[in-house]
Amino acid sequence: LTGLRARDEQELELLLKALRHEVASLPVDLYAQLPRSTGVSTAESRGELLPVDDAAERILAPLGGVDLAGLYAAGPVCRAMFDSAGTFHWFETETFTLDYSLYTASQRALKGTFAGARWNGEAYAAQMARDRGRLSMLEQPAVRVDRGDYRVYLAPAAVADLVQMLSWGAISEAAIRQGDSPFRRLRETGQSLSARFSLSEDFSSGLVPRFNDLGELAPEKLALFRAGRLENTLVSSRTAKEYGVPGNGASAYEGLRAPRLEPGALGEDQVLSRLDTGLYLSNLHYLNWSDQPAGRITGMTRYACFRVENGRIVAPIENMRWDDSLSSLFGTALEDLGREVTLQPEVGTYQMRALGGIQVPGALLSTMSFTL
Repeated sequence: LTGLRARDEQELELLLKALRHEVASLPVDLYAQLPRSTGVSTAESRGELLPVDDAAERILAPLGGVDLAGLYAAGPVCRAMFDSAGTFHWFETETFTLDYSLYTASQRALKGTFAGARWNGEAYAAQMARDRGRLSMLEQPAVRVDRGDYRVYLAPAAVADLVQMLSWGAISEAAIRQGDSPFRRLRETGQSLSARFSLSEDFSSGLVPRFNDLGELAPEKLALFRAGRLENTLVSSRTAKEYGVPGNGASAYEGLRAPRLEPGALGEDQVLSRLDTGLYLSNLHYLNWSDQPAGRITGMTRYACFRVENGRIVAPIENMRWDDSLSSLFGTALEDLGREVTLQPEVGTYQMRALGGIQVPGALLSTMSFTL
């Protein structure tokens, strides 16, 4: 849309005419969802953002000369949906995201994000102090770690990458019914993941709208895993119609929109001592299923990842490939979760600016398998 009303209306009329012409030749879709009113709603959330005039100065102030490159985006974002049945939903929120990398003199990078609806200068300064401490370790020569199994601490950003994989045909009811989801076994056998693993869809933060593209409203909070047991899946109205089960306002692709992983008891100051000897992984990258029905995921380590010995970081590591299963990562190997839940924001801008993010703590694993 250009914002020029006459021009936009003309374009929309042409598109509508083309759609009406094409739809007449399509086969009948037995599970199509025709518009039906879900009412009218308005949700507006105001944030506390940095003043525009001194945002750059306040972002750079705690860095003390360290090189930073990144993107700060802040302000109001809105979503709206209406249909011919009378549904009208409006959502508006004010948030900020800082997606950044800190660089050493030798151009090694440490990546991070800081996001939310209310800027907290103390929390930001504390995060930058932690990052600067790890950044200095990147100046040391990287060591190669042999393939094998290691104790691992996954920082929140790495945990978020794993949780995001559940949107790829895992927590979807259709994927379970069609045999693609690794959680089909949990449902059929009654097995569970770790009792420490409790995951929900939680819209109470006000960062993303509850309504989907059809205008259907999801519950404000929906428990997916409770103490390791699969309690609910994401069910779109199409899947509900096809399999005769209740829907719960999920999107058409039945992916996570507002995931929150409940915290554990691991304090930030305990991470290295509890890890003792193993690997500290700040970020994961290039994740994909290596065996989807079995729940096996593969990926790479990335950015600031370290070898830890006797509770002390000794050196950065060269990038490694790992391959492991959800039944281990979120099951038998999960020793503890961090005490603090942090927002790992969605920073994509495909078609439009992404909203929200994944709320997760860090995770301590007794073992994780590295293949090369």
